Amino acid sequence: MTDVVIRALDSSDAALFDTLPDPLGAREGHRLTRHRADWKRVALREGRVVARGAWWGGPDDTEPVNINWFDVAEGEEEAGAALLRSAPRQVELELNLPAGWRDDPALRAAAETRGTAARKAGYHLLAERLLYRWTPDHGLPERPARLEFRAEPDDAVFFDALRRIHSATLDAHALKAIEQGGPDRAAQEELDFFHWCPSPREWWQVAHTPQGDLAGIHIPAHNPSGPCVGFIGVVPEHRGRGYAFDLLAECTHFLVEQGADFVAAATDQGNVPMAVNFAKAGYPVVKERLNFAPA
Repeated sequence: MTDVVIRALDSSDAALFDTLPDPLGAREGHRLTRHRADWKRVALREGRVVARGAWWGGPDDTEPVNINWFDVAEGEEEAGAALLRSAPRQVELELNLPAGWRDDPALRAAAETRGTAARKAGYHLLAERLLYRWTPDHGLPERPARLEFRAEPDDAVFFDALRRIHSATLDAHALKAIEQGGPDRAAQEELDFFHWCPSPREWWQVAHTPQGDLAGIHIPAHNPSGPCVGFIGVVPEHRGRGYAFDLLAECTHFLVEQGADFVAAATDQGNVPMAVNFAKAGYPVVKERLNFAPA
């Protein structure tokens, strides 16, 4: 077998990226995604593309945030691993899959090929996530009207709330941040992401009980692909009352009032309580995602 050649692409040969089959439907999933030609890489064997990866970042980012498109031809796991290792910066890999992919032998085989390549490159599975997309035909969730919502201009209020929320969390990314730098790091990573989103800072809201206690926060947001539920969180002392649904309903209404005709969202598969709230609020699962972290 001939050696694999890894190539970074540019505008002159970007068409090479499209020569590999797309069994997982990544192209359709990235209709609204802007990938830079020079952040795409391919692995070639005898001139044929056997693996490809698209590194992605926001329009103002000078470095990629993640890899959100990664394909490997059957039997070419080593080539896929070499492609991932060749990148000058190691970032998280997102493998987006059709909902229920494990029940389809062809989809499962394609996903496992990519996962094997990632592991050979030193990546490990960090989280399995459910991706949601609310649209008006699902109806707006009813607002329970149990909490009082208002904007809060002070980042310190959100930082403190995030530290409290992440003191007991099911979110794999937050748990990783806590392991690396404690609750402060987890809270700061969330704040950095919210500030990175192009949506207005004025959208962030706190929620209080009628007695004036902070119950939680919600962050309606726009990421570069459109409107999304940026964050839903209830402080530990007010959990068990179903307030996460109240926050999600308010967040959805808020985004629709800003003109959204769809709302994207995501949660870890292990976060069963939040998954229940998304289902109750009319958010169907449209895709699943495997998040791989680099070594």
